[in-house]
This record gives sequence, structure tokens and C-alpha cells, in this order.
Amino acid sequence: MTSDLISYKYHPNKKVQIISCPFSGGQARGGVELGPDHVLEHGLEEQLASLDWTLSPPLSLSFSEPASDPDEGKLKRPLYVGTSTKKVADTVASALSAGSFPLTIGGDHSLAIGTVSGVFSQHPDACLLWIDAHADINTPQSTPSGNIHGCPVSFLMGLADPCPPQFAWVKPYLKANKLAYIGLRDVDPGEREILKQNGIAAYSMHHVDKYGIGKVVEMALERVNPGSKSPIHLSLDIDALDPVHAPATGTPVRGGLSLREACYICEALAETGNLVAMDIMECNPALGADELSVKATIAAACSVVRCAMGETLL
Repeated sequence: MTSDLISYKYHPNKKVQIISCPFSGGQARGGVELGPDHVLEHGLEEQLASLDWTLSPPLSLSFSEPASDPDEGKLKRPLYVGTSTKKVADTVASALSAGSFPLTIGGDHSLAIGTVSGVFSQHPDACLLWIDAHADINTPQSTPSGNIHGCPVSFLMGLADPCPPQFAWVKPYLKANKLAYIGLRDVDPGEREILKQNGIAAYSMHHVDKYGIGKVVEMALERVNPGSKSPIHLSLDIDALDPVHAPATGTPVRGGLSLREACYICEALAETGNLVAMDIMECNPALGADELSVKATIAAACSVVRCAMGETLL
């Protein structure tokens, strides 16, 4: 592995803080809280060290489920998710203020309410690349399931109106022109309307098939980061990959990104020099059909992280 050609404008000293978030409160399927330990046990720290990153000891956050957590309208476990994501936001912001690259390992994707809030509190001019089979932009009103892992982007954009009190701390840092999706293929009807109404850059697997992954990444960056002047936060749900490559996840959807396409996205973002933070979410070892499927999913997660952190093929 080599990272000789990659430099990081916002992290020239190449210090990384791994933030382990064993959290499953944003959805109903158990086991996603096991994802961070499996990723670390796969040797991620050693892999990053081989790419010349200096690692602080991983921070493993703990999340206490409240004794009482009634639904807020359709939303399930809002207090648990609201307090937990606030903790994540503070941790990510602290890592950035200390000069470290926050690498957050989930857990379910509701955690991005915290990671994105933490990044944008320190870099308000940042842009967000959301790599996912799902748009995760349902509002408390449009969500069909009430699971908050399908809603984080709406909170980050201030689209949850009225905002549930459990998320009153979330500031609407994220603007529509600073968000791009890649890999979408399972979008709820309400989400389609939100994407259209707000003019959000959204590239589905149709676009990947039509233009190729290189052109899609180029188009996405032109939309959200013209002139390559802004820091980039990458939030990657492992279900963006086709379940052939990452089967052990809660909401797999056939017809997704190949492992190479996902790695290319991460390589291209690393090459910009603007990457400032990354999330890798939704590995669920409990949902693998067998040990091989779990190992394949965890290995894929580590592969995309390495590519974002500077691994190159030559």
C-alpha cells in the first residue's frame, strides 16, 4: 500500500482519531452496534498506520438508552437518538479542533446527525458527499417507518418543521447546494419530492451506469465544490455497495456499486486534498448469512476507508 501522492490540506500532519459508535437506536434491527468492533478487529488501525497516519487511541463512545422514550409523532426513540447524536457531534468537533481527522465507525446512519453537525460546526463552508443506496432525507412527517436512520439529512438541512424538541440542538448548517448523493437506488416518494424541490445533486445507479463512476464523481464535485475550495465530509453507508460485496447490512438493495466503484469514489475524494472527515456506517455482522459474508462486508468497509485515507494502486 502506498499514499505517497496524496496530501490532505486540512490535515497536513496526518493525525486521525477513530471514533467508534456502537449505536443501533436509529433503526429496528439489532447487530449494527457490533460493526465498529468488527472493523477494528479486522486491523484497520494497522492499515492506517501503514499509510503514514498517526493514530490516537480509538475513542469508543457509550450510549445510554433512556428509561422513557415515547414516540414523537412517527419518530421512534427520538430521545435516545437525539442525545446520542449530540454526544457524537461534540466528539467529532473536539477531534477536529485538536487537529485530527475524525473517522467515525457506526452503528446506524442516524449517527450522521452528529458527525455532520460536528464537522460543519468547525468547517461551515464544508460540503457533504453522501454515498448510500438511500437518500435518508425523510422528514418526521414523510417517514414511512419512523426509523430515524432514514431521516438524518432532513434534520441537518432544517427540513424537519417543526423540529422535534429532542433535536433542537441541531443547527441547519447543511445547505442544498453543498450536498451530493451517489449510489441512490431505493428512494421513498416523499424523498424524491424533497430532492427535486431543493435542487439537490443526486446521482442514482442509473447515472453511474450511464456516465461511469469517474464522470459521476466529477459532476458531483462540480456541483457542491466548484473550484475545489471547500473541505469535504464523506459519509458512506456500506449498503451503497451491491450486497454481493457487502451483504451484512440492515437494508441491502440489489444493483449497487461494485467494490471498485466505491473505492474509486474514495480515491477521487482523497485526490482532491480536501477530505476533512469520514463516516463508515451500517455494517451489521449479525445479519450475515455466514462468517464469509460478514468478513466480506467488513473487508469492504476497510477497503473504502483505506482508499479515502490515501491508499493508491500504484
